[in-house]
Amino acid sequence: MLKKRLLAMVVRVGVIVFVLCCCLSLIYLLTCKPAHPNQLSLAWAGGVTSKEGYQALLQEREDSHKHYINSLTKQIAQLKEALQERSRQLKDSLDKAKAKGILPQGLDDLHRAPEEQTDLKEFFKTQLSRAEVFSGIKLPTEYAVVPFDSFTLRRVYQMETGLTRHPEERPVRKDRRDELIGMLETALHVLNGRQEHKDRREHKHTYSPTDFIEGLTRTEKDRGTVYELMFKGDGPQDFRLLTFFRPFGPLIKVKNEKVDTGSMLVNIIVPLSKRADTFKQFISNFREVCIQQDGRVHLTVVYFGQDQIDQVKSVLDQTSRETRFRNFTLIQLKEDFSRGRGLEVGARAWRQSQNVLLFFCDVDIYFTSDFLSSCRLNAEPGKKVYYPVLFSLYNPNLVYKNQTPLPPFQQQLVIQKDTGFWRDFGFGMTCQYRSDFINIGGFDRIIKGWGLEDVHLYRKYLHSKLMVIRSTTRSLFHLWHEKHCSNELPPDKYNMCMQTKAMSEASHGHLGELFFKQEIEAHLNSQK
Repeated sequence: MLKKRLLAMVVRVGVIVFVLCCCLSLIYLLTCKPAHPNQLSLAWAGGVTSKEGYQALLQEREDSHKHYINSLTKQIAQLKEALQERSRQLKDSLDKAKAKGILPQGLDDLHRAPEEQTDLKEFFKTQLSRAEVFSGIKLPTEYAVVPFDSFTLRRVYQMETGLTRHPEERPVRKDRRDELIGMLETALHVLNGRQEHKDRREHKHTYSPTDFIEGLTRTEKDRGTVYELMFKGDGPQDFRLLTFFRPFGPLIKVKNEKVDTGSMLVNIIVPLSKRADTFKQFISNFREVCIQQDGRVHLTVVYFGQDQIDQVKSVLDQTSRETRFRNFTLIQLKEDFSRGRGLEVGARAWRQSQNVLLFFCDVDIYFTSDFLSSCRLNAEPGKKVYYPVLFSLYNPNLVYKNQTPLPPFQQQLVIQKDTGFWRDFGFGMTCQYRSDFINIGGFDRIIKGWGLEDVHLYRKYLHSKLMVIRSTTRSLFHLWHEKHCSNELPPDKYNMCMQTKAMSEASHGHLGELFFKQEIEAHLNSQK
């Protein structure tokens, strides 16, 4: 008799739980299904080409759902509470029945389900702990690094291009497009959730795709996929940084933190020898980006030798007079040029108590204010260093050989297959805190001249517990210049210099046109 009563009660509880689940699913289908499911995908596919058009679509979607949100949230919360209560009652009944030895046959699997769910959660936690999310993983060489791809609302910036894919392109594959759209929607749901508004009652801000700045993603084949998404914050120097991890299973929210970059000073260190004309171009970019737009930077120039030093001083003095900017440091070394030596001296010359963020930069680099934000967000003292993969521009005389005169400089800053390439073999441009640089041992002081000093420093970080953020960036360019490889270089450095020179001239297609120029001209003449 007792078994029959218990079985009847278990059946009733099961029916109630089933009905509650059906109600919850029905409410979700009726109210949560978007009226226009392809609106976000239009931005990726190119259906909306203007910011105003995208905002109009977004506003239409928000208006259509706005009156559902409060009531739907309450109903879901009530149903969840009821479902949890019924589940607890069912579990208690099954536990009592099992203790008395009267558990009806066929309910063993139902009783074991919570334990299996716990095992699944433990598996996900194990995968998360193995992934490079909270701390770095020691790697043997630079070839073991899995770089991040960066993406915006409309573009993906990828390193693995080969001869068919492009360094910048729309996510053409539907699964890839849906993955990134879903990731963005999940992040917006987290930012606009009830708990977020509860924590920020004074400043209620509804996040939208227009607040999205940039995302990073990479997949480690034996662990899962990591996503880092950056959004604008409440102020011009505030950001929201969200980290997600998909361990080949359901998505897990890892971090949701507010980052204030207002007090993060960036010390840009530039080693220099001669090249005064190139330095003038660098200062022009520095004035626009660092002085007029950002304002939280310090420039340290380490100059080798005497030749053209007066011209460099004149440029700095003129900039200081015209902009009233005083955050300059000029260090002169009367010795042969050594990039590693210059960066080492510049980093150690900082005498203020603040643990400053260092940006090791060359004079032929062009960057935007967005890159300074990425520099601040992707470097953290004692935790991670940022090694961006910059876009190296080809020889404009070859890229625009059919255009006279050449396009203006700003119009040449285009990420395309025929205009440049991702400089994935270069590790010279990096953002790292001075404390990490000192603790890791700095540069190898034995290396002289050009090359290898940056690779050695990069390997030190790979062998440490710091996380190395290696990612493409659309806001950092290497400007083409004629490269001279000195005969005084040892064979390994000379070969590296010549390989870099060859790769920097033109694309595979343009080099092919030059190599087969006579055959092409002969064919054209034969067609006349």
